[in-house]
Amino acid sequence: MKFFQKEIKLSPYKRGFHLITSKIEDAFPEIKHIKVGQLQVFIKHTSASLTINENADPSVRVDFESHINKMIPENMPYYIHTYEGPDDMPAHIKASLLGPSIQIPITNGNLNLGTWQGIYLCEHRDYGGSRKLIITAFGV
Repeated sequence: MKFFQKEIKLSPYKRGFHLITSKIEDAFPEIKHIKVGQLQVFIKHTSASLTINENADPSVRVDFESHINKMIPENMPYYIHTYEGPDDMPAHIKASLLGPSIQIPITNGNLNLGTWQGIYLCEHRDYGGSRKLIITAFGV
């Protein structure tokens, strides 16, 4: 069994849902050395998350942002954690709901995603800054 791991730093993204599949593939060519395995991507932050969804139509990402902001609004009177700004506590909730990691099969050296699937960075802060990802691949 082979194991590879790398930490990468993404440039800052504005608030929203962003396709980062190619950034991960470009930063981690070791995937090509695995015939059958798994790729795990973990984000080292509490106000951003990762998910997999539609990679073709950008309006899907806009709708994700619109809907999650309706589900988890800013400036709620019951928020106690407010000293980092009105977007911070909602960002923590959004990140917990979507999660800090994803797992994708590797088949013959390639990510085995569906035709219309891509990896999203979900940036929940207005000014979240750069984000660090731990990428781990393992298999035979």
